[in-house]
Amino acid sequence: MPPLKEEEVYLKDYPSPREARQQLSTSLSFYNGERLHQSLDYRTPAEVHFAPLHASSA
Repeated sequence: MPPLKEEEVYLKDYPSPREARQQLSTSLSFYNGERLHQSLDYRTPAEVHFAPLHASSA
C-alpha cells in the first residue's frame, strides 16, 4: 500500500489551505485509527501506539 502522501496529498487539488487541512485531518484519522498496516502485523498505528497503555492498566 502506498504511503499517505501518495494516497491523499499528491492526488488531490485542494481549493484552499483550509480545505486541505480539513481533508488531511480526516485522512490522518483514518490512516492512524482505522487503516490496517502490513508492517504493523495488520494492526492500526493507534492500536500499536496505545497497546502498552492498555497492557499496563490491565
